[in-house]
Amino acid sequence: MPRYHRDVNTIDWLLDTHADPAIRWQAMRDLTDASSDAVAAERARVPHEGIGARLLACQGMDGAWHKDGVADWLPTLVSMQLLRLTGADPADPLVRSAIDRLQAGFRWAEHLGGRPFSGGETEPCINGNVLAASAYFGHPSPDLAQRLLREQLEDGGWNCEAPKSSRSSFHSTICVLEGLLEYEQATGSSPPIAAARRRGEEYLLKRSLFRRLSTGEVALPGFLNFAFPPRYCYDVLRALDYFRSAGVLSDPRMHQAVSVIESKRQPDGRWHLDDTHNEALPFLFVEQAGEPSRWITLNALRILRRYRGKEHEREKELQA
Repeated sequence: MPRYHRDVNTIDWLLDTHADPAIRWQAMRDLTDASSDAVAAERARVPHEGIGARLLACQGMDGAWHKDGVADWLPTLVSMQLLRLTGADPADPLVRSAIDRLQAGFRWAEHLGGRPFSGGETEPCINGNVLAASAYFGHPSPDLAQRLLREQLEDGGWNCEAPKSSRSSFHSTICVLEGLLEYEQATGSSPPIAAARRRGEEYLLKRSLFRRLSTGEVALPGFLNFAFPPRYCYDVLRALDYFRSAGVLSDPRMHQAVSVIESKRQPDGRWHLDDTHNEALPFLFVEQAGEPSRWITLNALRILRRYRGKEHEREKELQA
């Protein structure tokens, strides 16, 4: 078992006063014994401080997010995706007002259907992210969910290049899986959606979450790099965080991916950000590639606690 220096207590680092409330409340909930009242109080700060507040402040009066030189749909999509990942409470008045403004004002381009944001457009990788954000914030779209079910490919996944391509994509598949999971959590159990998710999960598990089925080789080197915000891009950290959120029990086919996460832990106990897909955000993302990342560290610790046992991280912290 790897040994780590105790230069940094990783959980204390996630909870310190420099951490964003979006990080702090999730770390309190998932990595500590904090009371539900304390967690709720910290979560309530998200729309008012840090990255959640910045996202809400950047929304235009037309309901969209804008960035010079970029079509409005892209900063709108990635802003909504990131706002969901902050865990902002959909019932907060500031959040509710922003979502109402989005639903009333934003429309996809006419050649993409001209629907409201929650109705999505044409590509499953985009629509998976749309479904996830819309369902989380109180606008689950049955039509969009059913469209994604119809687009599932024979091998169990999804691909934005279908029907030209009959083989699934890791990228498209993880986006759709996240969307269907949020939809089910928002609307209740659905046997057809649960079955579709199981097939999509099998697509990933058969490939050990990052390998080619044909050769066993790493499908793409980028799958072993950890990025945040994720946009549409797949990596093993994102995949395992989906399985954790879905409550999927440990599977032997996950073990190599979990080992990748362990292997990328730095000597001081933290994880670095390998990449960031922030080019369409309306502001510069605060974390830089190559530096310690609270977002990556939070997700990595949650995954290790889920798949290596609750005492795993305590043991790591105590090692000299």
